[in-house]
Amino acid sequence: MPEFNAPLRDMRFVLHEVFAAPALWARLPALADHVDADTADAILEEAAKVTGQLIAPLNRAGDEEGALWLAGQVTTPAGFKSAYATYIEGGWVGVSGNPEFGGMGMPKMLAVQFEEMLYAANSSFALYSALSSGACLAIDAHASQALKATYLPPLYEGRWAGSMCLTEAHAGTDLGLIRTRAEPLSDGSYSVSGSKMFITGGDQDLTENIIHLVLARLPDAPAGPKGISLFLVPKIQVNDDGSLGEPNAVTCGSIEHKMGIKASATCVMNFDGARGWLIGQANKGLAAMFTMMNYERLSIGIQGIGCAETSYQNARTYACERLQSRAPTGTVAPDKIADPIIVHPDVRRMLLSIKALTEGGRAFASYVGQQLDLAKYSADAQEQQQASALVALLTPVAKAFFTDTGFDSCVLGQQVFGGHGYIREWGQEQLVRDVRIAQIYEGTNGIQALDLLGRKVIANEGVTLQLFTRQIRDFAALPGTPYANPLLEAVQRLEDVSDWLRAQATLNPNEIGAASVEYLHLFGYVAYAWLWARMADVAQRAREAEPAFYDAKLATASFYFSRVLPRSLSLEQTIRAGSESLFELDAASF
Repeated sequence: MPEFNAPLRDMRFVLHEVFAAPALWARLPALADHVDADTADAILEEAAKVTGQLIAPLNRAGDEEGALWLAGQVTTPAGFKSAYATYIEGGWVGVSGNPEFGGMGMPKMLAVQFEEMLYAANSSFALYSALSSGACLAIDAHASQALKATYLPPLYEGRWAGSMCLTEAHAGTDLGLIRTRAEPLSDGSYSVSGSKMFITGGDQDLTENIIHLVLARLPDAPAGPKGISLFLVPKIQVNDDGSLGEPNAVTCGSIEHKMGIKASATCVMNFDGARGWLIGQANKGLAAMFTMMNYERLSIGIQGIGCAETSYQNARTYACERLQSRAPTGTVAPDKIADPIIVHPDVRRMLLSIKALTEGGRAFASYVGQQLDLAKYSADAQEQQQASALVALLTPVAKAFFTDTGFDSCVLGQQVFGGHGYIREWGQEQLVRDVRIAQIYEGTNGIQALDLLGRKVIANEGVTLQLFTRQIRDFAALPGTPYANPLLEAVQRLEDVSDWLRAQATLNPNEIGAASVEYLHLFGYVAYAWLWARMADVAQRAREAEPAFYDAKLATASFYFSRVLPRSLSLEQTIRAGSESLFELDAASF
């Protein structure tokens, strides 16, 4: 059975050496007393044990058994319940939660590394706590003090779980079409009625209560997205003293039979006059829900990185052990019947592609985490504002690029195995199935691309984009910066294409949708180039201390700039081809 070992050395490299995270935490008053380098390393080491020894061994069996639904109740696979009990004993659900209500108050830069381990070990298991963490974030940001005091402590403890109830059968991306209703009651609560689908963790047997965050319409709500409110609806009603009361009118009507993440219960949830409480302002529910959704989008992006890391570990081990043919340059292992397949150029191409994109993604996720920490904790108003703008710009890139490249990496890892990659016992086919959903849920990657180009770049007149590209240019201008010239060429390409698209969009509204996916990929490759140049810069200066590790970094950076970044050239050509060819074929002729 495949194993997962958290890449702790690389995570420490990114946190401590590339981003100097401990120095950042030390200057942010809200974090200075909670975390330092030693604390971070201790948390990551413990997380590695929990994910590698407790959660990863449940992955294959959980996939084979799946979540079960019977008479309205969901049962998770064997071992999940006991593992979850051990997991919450460590306080892992509340790692980055508000300390006022029992959270650990750890920075997001640290939390993203932990999330990667979770998804790498077992994507299905990870989703149960990921939704809880997102629900906590929305409640903490928008709910009343009374709701926070009642619901956040047991959520952070992991005794209760959270879910996000948006989608309806007729309303996926277009949430303005939802029909779920909320009627005000005399005691200040609301009666919520409607049906939601694709609800991750909508029901399970891991926790004693589930807190649903539900989008619904009030009776006098305006039509469309401006008439949506957010409600907190518990599975079990909660008494004034925090104890559990009577069951609420919330039931799981069925669970979906899916391609992957089979141990994660994806539920149809029915609310039949269930009692709920308003979160935030009436008719402002989407803004409150997007606090949770943006968290989940980054989290799901990290699912792509985690699955890719596991795919890489499995494929690397196999490539070093599998004997097939001889190296093109002559025999490498004369004492064996054949050479290990890692000697073959194409196998190396596949492994290096996974490695370059996964480690680039890890660095980018940490950068987004850094901006989230600055947006939340910085005492400098300008720094806080700029970080918030960067988070808005980069979140769709993180979600879509991490998962597009994560899926590709899982397929490449499967390909390294040849026929064995198609066989269940090796674990690669499950990774391909599990990671595939990450490109779809929490807003499809096509929607993320539209958001990036249409809202965050064109509608913003490129202001935030310039904030990002200026950081890249400033780094490239430093003396001795590795890969400065190709990095500057790449960022110039991104800026030129962005300017061209802004001009084209005024002439033809189809240009945004036609270019958006390729534009997001172009953005991602340029961002990764910046981060690989930064990693190479650190590796060059530190090489003598640990040659094997840093030489591997330098070699991977070289591969990225010579074999991966040139993809941006073809993306530019595709974008500049415009939308015309997409509409030459009449709809009836498809």
